[in-house]
Amino acid sequence: MSYTNFALDTDADGIALVTWDMPGRSMNVFTEEAMRELNAIVDKVAGDAAIKGAVITSGKDTFSGGADISLLQKMLTTFAAEKGKDAEKATKALFDNAGMMTGLFRKLETCGKPWVSAINGTCMGGAFELSLACHGRVAADSDKVKMALPEVKIGIFPGAGGTQRVPRLTDQQQALQMLTSGQTLSPQKAKSMGLIHEIAEPARLVETAKAMIRNGLKPVAPWDEKGFKLPGGQIYSPAGFNLWPPAIAILRRETYGNYPAAAAILKCVYEGLLVPFDTALRIEQRYFTEIMQTREAAAMIRSLFVSLQELNKGARRPAGVPETKFKKIGILGAGFMGAGIAYVTAKAGIPVVLLDRDLESAAKGKAHSDSLVSDQVKKGRAKPEDKDKLLSLITPTADYADLAGCDLVVEAVFEDSGVKKSATEQAEAVLKPSAIFASNTSTIPISSLAKNSARPKNFIGIHFFSPVDKMMLVEIILGKKTGDKALATAIDFVRAIKKTPIVVNDTRGFYVNRCVLRYMSEAYKMLIEGVPAPIIENAAKAAGMPVGPLALTDETAIDLAQKIMKQTIRDLGDKAVDPKQMALINTMVDDHGRFGRKNGKGFYDYPAKPAKKKLWPGLKELYPQLAPEKVDYEELQQRLLVTIALEAARVMEEGIVTDPREADVGSILAFGFAPYTGGALSYIDGIGAKAFVKIARNLQKKYGAEFKAPKLLLDMAEKGESFYQRFDPYAKGETRKAA
Repeated sequence: MSYTNFALDTDADGIALVTWDMPGRSMNVFTEEAMRELNAIVDKVAGDAAIKGAVITSGKDTFSGGADISLLQKMLTTFAAEKGKDAEKATKALFDNAGMMTGLFRKLETCGKPWVSAINGTCMGGAFELSLACHGRVAADSDKVKMALPEVKIGIFPGAGGTQRVPRLTDQQQALQMLTSGQTLSPQKAKSMGLIHEIAEPARLVETAKAMIRNGLKPVAPWDEKGFKLPGGQIYSPAGFNLWPPAIAILRRETYGNYPAAAAILKCVYEGLLVPFDTALRIEQRYFTEIMQTREAAAMIRSLFVSLQELNKGARRPAGVPETKFKKIGILGAGFMGAGIAYVTAKAGIPVVLLDRDLESAAKGKAHSDSLVSDQVKKGRAKPEDKDKLLSLITPTADYADLAGCDLVVEAVFEDSGVKKSATEQAEAVLKPSAIFASNTSTIPISSLAKNSARPKNFIGIHFFSPVDKMMLVEIILGKKTGDKALATAIDFVRAIKKTPIVVNDTRGFYVNRCVLRYMSEAYKMLIEGVPAPIIENAAKAAGMPVGPLALTDETAIDLAQKIMKQTIRDLGDKAVDPKQMALINTMVDDHGRFGRKNGKGFYDYPAKPAKKKLWPGLKELYPQLAPEKVDYEELQQRLLVTIALEAARVMEEGIVTDPREADVGSILAFGFAPYTGGALSYIDGIGAKAFVKIARNLQKKYGAEFKAPKLLLDMAEKGESFYQRFDPYAKGETRKAA
């Protein structure tokens, strides 16, 4: 029999080498066809007396990314379509589909012949579950080899035996840590946990795997042998009594009950380890079926897997524009932002010219990269030669002539229109006609800055977030005259540095900052109302936000918030800013000198390490405090999420963002909008436009006009539409350009 996705070759010793190499794909994934073929190969190995055992490896640089997400989407789509006709039958079908991979891996595990997984590169999700079902596991000794069960990050969990095999191979504490966090393992870490057997030189990987079979590898999993004992002891043991109560509490502390899949992992492990293995697999399958039906799973799969991948692949890139291969990139301004952009560019292997007003300032910017990469070397995440290569790609300069030959220049100078005008003119004087000029401005409209350019069609905004090396989102802002080539080049650059681009039309604050300012503003209102600051911060975290709004204000700087408010009043008039909020910020900055983390005092106090930050006690003296029992804690959570979601809806109504994928992914990557919701627009879709408008109206009556639902939402509520229906990103003939 011939196979499309696998090759099967048997050597003179009777050991079959199964090479997984799917045509037309950069990475192997489990599709229905791939599973059918692997099932046939398991039958072949088991049934052919001449075959003594099998090694499975990849014909690509990576092993496999796991299950093709379209498999899950197909399961969910089928379930949704059939649920209305016969809910019980639809759920049974979902259960059966969820067990296909489980059954295949169990068949391999019990086929009577030894199987060894030879892991040559990234091995994620279902692929690692396949490896765990093999009787032997060998990983190549390479930085490219990374193993993980990351499903919890997209709202589901390892449902093909992962929650049962991992805690039977390693102790329960390490198993829970790995499963509930989606932790990525190096070969060394995986071996220390007992999840793989050997680490081999890459060139000897397959030979090492075959040697395990030649040396008499038993074709039986440890848990299928009589007398098997769990590593670290049983559930009901002193070790178990010390682990499980705090494990449940820690999960609650970390997730606030917002992630059903994480809770299901604990249930699967706890219940599964009390019963025989096949029963345990059935327990896992039932919980997986339950989780697949949750709103959180559907939203997270869509935003954090499907949409994220599509945007990373350039879903919004104009068609027909040749891809840019960057030979040289210029960065104007070697301050914190410019230096960070230079670092991520050099890390991507692209030569960078880092320009500042004098060579000393430019060299200081390069030193930032030295510090970052040295830290990576110290932690073992980079090699000394990686550091040398990266630093060799950054050329500090004070001479604009050194920008000649750049394909793209990113301006990251001081937020002053005059300074930016001078930088633009001096750079364009030496750039080739085809070069693209981008501004990293966070406050000044791109169309306004483009007036300084001799070629506005080549002028665009590329807005990074701080710190650049850690923040994965980049906003690409279109001016009124920005051309397709500029947009394509900007997207190519963001993809080259391995970040996620979203395309935004020009407006004050663009998309992300508009939403973030609403989040902070609502917290200021709560303080003024007398809500104790700890309750505000805790409510934000309970709602799913990674950082409370007061802590976030400290990180971005309170004096910056003051400057933005004052500029807004100058531009839009006194009514544009709540005078009570202006008074609060003025009190913090002018009366108390509290600027935020940067000067060690803001809404929080920042004592010397190792002491932790704590809320400034003086906050409770600023306004009469409500008694905690008088505060509606759930309503606080709702206010913080609803105010952001409403701003995201306004941004869609105004045509600033035109693709709901970008609004959702952007809200999660930029400021951590409650990931379990799938993002700001998916939060509304999950509640339903009609129900959401009702919530907004109730809040508007109590707390004011910022909760007024835009006309778009009212229309959607009336028609029963969702954002993904109203602004279908997959509609035929839809233009991909935002403007």
